[in-house]
Amino acid sequence: MKKHRLTIFIFALMLLQCANIFAQQAGKTDAIYSGLPWYDQNGKVVSAHGANIVQENGKFYLFGEAHSDTSNAFAGFNCYSSKDLYNWKFESVALPVQKNGKLGANRVGERVKVMKNPFSGEFIMLMHVDTLGYKDQFVGYATAKNIAGPYQFKGPLLFKGKPIKKWDMGTFQDDDGTGYLLTHGGMIHQLSKDFKSIIAEINPAITTGFESPTLFRKNNTYYFIGSHLTSWEKNDNYYYTAKSLYGPWTARGLLAPKDKLTWNSQATFVLKISGTKDTTFMFMGDRWSFPKQLSSATYVWQPITFKGDSISIPQYLNAWTINLNTGTANPKSIIRKTILPGDQTISLTGNWKYSTIDSISIIRSDETKASLSFKFNGKQIGLYAVLLPDNGYAKVEIRDKKGKTIMSNIIDLYSKSPMLQLAFLSPVLPKSDYNLTVSVLGERPNWSDKRKSLYGSTGNNITIAKLIIQE
Repeated sequence: MKKHRLTIFIFALMLLQCANIFAQQAGKTDAIYSGLPWYDQNGKVVSAHGANIVQENGKFYLFGEAHSDTSNAFAGFNCYSSKDLYNWKFESVALPVQKNGKLGANRVGERVKVMKNPFSGEFIMLMHVDTLGYKDQFVGYATAKNIAGPYQFKGPLLFKGKPIKKWDMGTFQDDDGTGYLLTHGGMIHQLSKDFKSIIAEINPAITTGFESPTLFRKNNTYYFIGSHLTSWEKNDNYYYTAKSLYGPWTARGLLAPKDKLTWNSQATFVLKISGTKDTTFMFMGDRWSFPKQLSSATYVWQPITFKGDSISIPQYLNAWTINLNTGTANPKSIIRKTILPGDQTISLTGNWKYSTIDSISIIRSDETKASLSFKFNGKQIGLYAVLLPDNGYAKVEIRDKKGKTIMSNIIDLYSKSPMLQLAFLSPVLPKSDYNLTVSVLGERPNWSDKRKSLYGSTGNNITIAKLIIQE
């Protein structure tokens, strides 16, 4: 009997190891990579949008929206933890879909933000609650004793006995611990001492069309970031500065170069990382991908550059590192073996066209299921693409030497503002023989807003610039 049990245990362990062959190995990610899928310790795509980060007990806790590829309905708020901001561990569904009520099935829950109350030690979660048609909006709240939850949904946050009937929202916690709710238009509301109600509206709306309100402070200057109203489409986010939360607020212009659409992202939070030599302020943005928000929406996290009271994200860093001891951020070079589109080791099926864009050699197709295959021996493989207005979704699969699919991802190669970027990077694998296949899915991100304005891609192309391999 003991021998039989041991055999079952060993077999189960082997199955577990096989199932996790493509799991993100702890400590293997060596930088912050923007604009591509991230993976947790189980090999699953990190799903945490409209997010913020709370530092607690030597860890960073990331809270964000869970999503599906079929609907924008509330799918829960996820919690992940990290010791380095590179490698993320799934902790919990901090607030799941409720059995009924305002955060039940077929409702909307967005822009989740968590703060620790310095007076009670309780964790307070704020969020936008709504119907799928966005006709019952209010700011709701939930509470928990432990940072990873479970959080208990309490209903609307009240001001003078009434809900805050706003949609896009954010939070800010000042140096003295006071908590604030931010809502679209640039309004600032002061929270009560327990963070469970509003006691004052300290700043009225700054301007119309001010979405994704994001506020942070450096020394004696407050920075208030907003975006235009373009549904899931990215736009040029802008910012204001003031010496007091009460204003007056001065318009300072764009956060990133004009027409770069904030490097194809929308602001959600700014994380302050203080060290012995420097303090880095990390812009956290969402690169939405409707309807495939689970598979293909990614994150744009970039260090903010300061010049006096002006801020900017002057260039897009595919990868960068942060020294948590010194607080210093540095760009990271991605040094890998490079395979260009014309390489004879690449196999093609379907119709593909070779071309150049801004002197960059590319290969391109819009034929559904047209594919590129590449066999390699190594630990990791990545894909650079030129993001374009007529690009759609690409399906990326990796098979082991026995032909078993160990990973399948859908990546979004659309961008209203063209740019060359690293669009996919696999987790670090056991060194072995693998086969990468990149194929045209035949679908593209498209959506409309309340005014029925159409947004998104005009085609299903995928445009590949090069492959990179870590041997």
